[in-house]
Amino acid sequence: MVIVEPCPLSLAGVTSRAAVPALIRSGDPLKTLGLLAHHQPPCSFMFYGQPPLENISLTEFEAFAVDRLKLLKSVETLGVRHVKTTEDYKKKLETESKNLNFPYRPPSQTDQRKPQIGLSEHEKRRKDHISHFILRLAYCQTEDLRRWFIQQEVDLFRYRFNELEAKQKLEFLHKNNLQYNTISAEEKMSLQEKLINSSYNVSGITVKDQDFYKVPFQDALDLVRTRKVYLKAGYVYIPHQDIVAIVINDFRTRLSKALALAARSLPAVHSDERLQPLLNHLSHAYVGQDYSVQKNVGKISLEQIDSLSVKSFPLCMRQLHQALRENHHLRHGGRMQYGLFLKGIGLSLEQALQFWRLEFIRGKVDADKFDKAYTYGIRHMFGKEGKRADYTPYSCMKVILSNLPSQGDHHGCPFRHSDPELLKQKLQVYKVSPSGISQILELVKGMHYQLACQKYFELTHNVEDANFSLNHPNQYFVESQKALGGGGGGGGGGGGKDIKREMGTPQRSRENSAVRGSTAAPEAAASASRDLAEIPEDLDSYFQDA
Repeated sequence: MVIVEPCPLSLAGVTSRAAVPALIRSGDPLKTLGLLAHHQPPCSFMFYGQPPLENISLTEFEAFAVDRLKLLKSVETLGVRHVKTTEDYKKKLETESKNLNFPYRPPSQTDQRKPQIGLSEHEKRRKDHISHFILRLAYCQTEDLRRWFIQQEVDLFRYRFNELEAKQKLEFLHKNNLQYNTISAEEKMSLQEKLINSSYNVSGITVKDQDFYKVPFQDALDLVRTRKVYLKAGYVYIPHQDIVAIVINDFRTRLSKALALAARSLPAVHSDERLQPLLNHLSHAYVGQDYSVQKNVGKISLEQIDSLSVKSFPLCMRQLHQALRENHHLRHGGRMQYGLFLKGIGLSLEQALQFWRLEFIRGKVDADKFDKAYTYGIRHMFGKEGKRADYTPYSCMKVILSNLPSQGDHHGCPFRHSDPELLKQKLQVYKVSPSGISQILELVKGMHYQLACQKYFELTHNVEDANFSLNHPNQYFVESQKALGGGGGGGGGGGGKDIKREMGTPQRSRENSAVRGSTAAPEAAASASRDLAEIPEDLDSYFQDA
């Protein structure tokens, strides 16, 4: 039996189209979401002006979104580590696109004659098209998320546009009504000397052979800023080879407006119990190794924690440890962030109880009050009380984006939440070199908080280029132990999972996991959606100050 169920918002909501009904099969574990738009196959390279139309499973919905998130995070990391026009940057981004099955350039006639391996070009375009619109919905929710998403999508667009052949670039401009006016041959000859002197890689011969576009200067601010074009009377004269700058500006403007429209549709999105938890999770998603399954439990002694905090803790956890030692107390946000981290590096429940008790009774909390007010919360965090959920350590995105610290708090990300001057003083105390501090502050200024933390790792471990992309405080600890010859310490669960549910999404007990392990993927996807909607208010309340 097929029933019609109204879908409050499809991906078309990002273009302010009206929502339409979606067909959902009754009793089918692969419930589908209706996604509105045109029936034409997606273009190989586009402005993402039209949203996709088809039914996709929740499993595919999430898988596409996670893969694109991985791609955008790679774009961010490569953009900081390499100059964006270098061959090294292009090769690494091409490799990442291939590994994640995204198109990296429109196929040439030669490519079309080669036998295809893996997904077809059409399937890659489809994945690219759908995943972009899913992340639009996930990343339109706050100004910080919108800014990050726009920057990474613009960098990805720039890379793909530069990979087009000259003929393909012209076709793209015409297809998208980017009809910029070319100057006449007479005007070009009269300005020849100025065009040669002001334009990069332009000589007298190339001035004659290529078109120049007369464009309002505000449409090409990147070129004006770098002094790569001739500016006269409010217009810039752009050689065809540099037209990418105004195309990118156009793309940025369109995407910014689309995200603003999507943000206005959020109430409709949040009313859909299928979409809301998935989209909220994606905006905080961690796509690395699973650190909830402990290795080497109990192999770290309490006596080692002070020295490990100096050598192998990320700055956020070092800050929490120092505050705990100085004040003999942490407020609930700090206890949750630091307690789960310690659990992840291998502290057992018994050790955790002893650790927190010894420190708290040095302050204003006596042993009896600790047992009454704090013991239950610690046991609950280890899955021994309440619903017996096994909570996982916070990832960097979770630390950066949720539960912002207020006055008197010590949790959060120092690179995101500290005043730059205070951060500078802290780095000086920790013996970071002046040049290193400048590099870190530059990354912070560019809002690359995880990359700033990775630079802190490189500087404190005397490593020129850390061979990993930092996404998790427990990953920092493991990599530090490897670099120092400590074998990785605790945390990490074998191969890990591609996407890890965090606080706000409790891990079920091992018994429940074992039962679900034999269940089909569609049922797991539906279960994941339900899990995402659960908020562990009970755990948070157990950590409240008495």
